[in-house]
Amino acid sequence: MSEFNSQSIISDDSWRQRDLAVVWHPCTQMSEHPDLLPLVPIRSGHGAYLEDFEGRSYLDAVSSWWVNLFGHANPVIAAAVASQASSLAHVILAGFTHAPAVELAESLLRIAPRENGREPLAKVFYADNGSAAIEVALKMAFHYFVNTGDSARTKFLSLHNGYHGETLGALAVGDVPLYRKVYAPLLMEPNFVRSPDAFGMDPEEAASLALADLRAVLERDGASVCALILEPLVQCAGGMRIHSPSYLRGARELCDEFGVFLIADEIAVGFGRTGTMFACEQAGVQPDFLCLSKGLTGGTMPLAAVLTSDRVYDAFLDRSRERAFLHSHSYTGNPLACAAALASLSLFESEDVLARNVERAAWMAEEAAVLASHPNVCDVRQTGMIVAFELSPDGTCSSSFADATSVGRHAYKRAMELGVVLRPLGNVLYWMPPYVMNRDDVRMLGEVTRAAIDFAMSMEEA
Repeated sequence: MSEFNSQSIISDDSWRQRDLAVVWHPCTQMSEHPDLLPLVPIRSGHGAYLEDFEGRSYLDAVSSWWVNLFGHANPVIAAAVASQASSLAHVILAGFTHAPAVELAESLLRIAPRENGREPLAKVFYADNGSAAIEVALKMAFHYFVNTGDSARTKFLSLHNGYHGETLGALAVGDVPLYRKVYAPLLMEPNFVRSPDAFGMDPEEAASLALADLRAVLERDGASVCALILEPLVQCAGGMRIHSPSYLRGARELCDEFGVFLIADEIAVGFGRTGTMFACEQAGVQPDFLCLSKGLTGGTMPLAAVLTSDRVYDAFLDRSRERAFLHSHSYTGNPLACAAALASLSLFESEDVLARNVERAAWMAEEAAVLASHPNVCDVRQTGMIVAFELSPDGTCSSSFADATSVGRHAYKRAMELGVVLRPLGNVLYWMPPYVMNRDDVRMLGEVTRAAIDFAMSMEEA
């Protein structure tokens, strides 16, 4: 591990200046570039590492926004995309089909969560990003009830502190103020219920209290609710807050009792992130709608999928165009993306990824245990290949920083100087790395995270 100053990180001034002249970056306060935050031109990626134009390497500890499962430039996925590109790059999926779309749908349905006694998920609707998948599920749930004569069900329930994307429908069912506050006048009325977030309390007690609140809301308003949407096990953008699988079981039962659909947003937590292929499996439940994206293609191509049942699908069938689900994206079911997803799924089988991740998660737990003793770490939480560190001024979670964003920014900048990509959520640092890290990579991750925390704290005290 080598150190270098922040100036050298952005020393390829030509690329940086060209970028700042024309590119508006996502989820970024652009005024922070270039003085407060480095803008790093990346030339290539290999395995768990990114490389800039001067040859410096960065361990991608956040999987490039949680999408890159099998490392950058994975040869199996790259070969699948190249092969597909030589025969069919795209075709409209309305009135046409192609082998990758069919084979991927079959593969996803084969590995989807199953629950004894429940009709299995049987149909796949494609989109091209996570927010779009949420829009699809919300519209399908509402439209189902319209088609079945229950047009009073116009409301959605979602969890406090949840996040489901940034298009207007997805924002409406999210509860992270940073994203939704400005757009609140444009959004449908929120209907938030208590989160089972176990931060600072017993996980089962947190789940029980949240289920009691959910029951109370459904008893009062259930006849007007079409779906409950949630992130199973981990509320990621809400600070990597974790809850017990028992909440999912209870929520599934309550949805059944009140005739409400359950939408599982596994966009971030699916494909092995929590230790099982899908987080819902840890509760033994099957949602009515399963939303997938991010890791679906191993971080190579934009693609999303919404899985649902024949019961839902059949409600849209007759000769009326109004009853049809007239939702589309130009790149729906793109063959290149479907080929990438098929290759990514093949790696789970050929490399026994879930079993291998148990070992990697144990390595992460070892390093996290060392960091738990840091005087400014008040909480460490882990679910599978996700680890989060809650920072505070005095090491107690009852205290808070005057500006959590500033703390995170300082930690991010120092980690970059030391060759690791950490992208904090305010005062929460987290690890969500590719599944290809070795033991030395994880040690480096622990060392750099400690150094980043130390630096952030020193800047707070200055």
